[in-house]
Amino acid sequence: MPKPLFITLLIATPIVLAGVSRNGWVGVLGLLLIILANPIIWILRKNRYFNSDEFQRLRSETAAVVVEHNEVVNYVAEIRSEGSFELGTSSTGQHAHLATFQNTSAWNNRRDRNVAEYAPHVHNASLQVVRNASMEPIKYMMKYFSIKADQETLADVQRVAEDVSRLEEAVSNVQRREAEIVAMINPPAFILKRYAAEFWALVGVNLSPITVPYPKYTFQYVSAGGNSGQSADIRLDTPTLDALSQVLVEKIRWAKSAAGQRALMTASLRTWIKTRDHHACKTCGVSVAKEPHLLLEVDHIHPVSKGGLSVPENLQTLCWRCNRSKGAKALA
Repeated sequence: MPKPLFITLLIATPIVLAGVSRNGWVGVLGLLLIILANPIIWILRKNRYFNSDEFQRLRSETAAVVVEHNEVVNYVAEIRSEGSFELGTSSTGQHAHLATFQNTSAWNNRRDRNVAEYAPHVHNASLQVVRNASMEPIKYMMKYFSIKADQETLADVQRVAEDVSRLEEAVSNVQRREAEIVAMINPPAFILKRYAAEFWALVGVNLSPITVPYPKYTFQYVSAGGNSGQSADIRLDTPTLDALSQVLVEKIRWAKSAAGQRALMTASLRTWIKTRDHHACKTCGVSVAKEPHLLLEVDHIHPVSKGGLSVPENLQTLCWRCNRSKGAKALA
């Protein structure tokens, strides 16, 4: 709200209230609140803030942070577009779309509240199977979604696990950067509440709508009449993928295969390597101590595709820029 209008209201309100009856002052206050809540007032306040010297100064001060943020956002988009997040599928109901189902029951207790879903990631099963899957998700997911214990499957699981892990950390990093930018500029609460899109556009931030596309597998039970239904969902996040890798490794006795070596690259091992390397890039030397929101990744010095092993002496911490640069050179 412009200062003259706001000051006028502050001065005029006590005068007006003094001249009204006890029954009338509530109405005057209500009128004042309506004026303050008027969309035009909000727009005036917003324009005043965005045109202020303080906002322009803070915007300039955060320019370098914004550039770094946008580069990381683009890198996250690359990971997302190049990644693959598909494993096994269920064959139940794969031809269900060829038939038309109708509940023609004439019973008074007929219900259609629960309807079976037919999709590659949904397995329609008995109630007992659904409950067993909730207790032993890895075992039942492998059995009913055709996830075989072989080298090819292990390689697929590790491919998905690496893509998911990198995205989880990168998305979290982007979110922390956005929170830092907000803290540095510290806009009024109503700006982020009502004009967030305009705020980020003026600051110059390329917001990331990217989320981690976790594969989800569902065991579903629906009674014949639709009276009841239960389901067990298995989300393939990092802990689940690490557990699935471990089970596969134990079953196929992978020895020193590339898939087996990737299976050893668990989240805990990545954390240990970063700690060993003092959370600093082994190539350029930049560290979390210098850049609190630095995105670090763990890299095989000698690639597993060429016989490299997932052992501490063959692993190093790289910042996202150096790792991307190394990958580009390897492809050249």
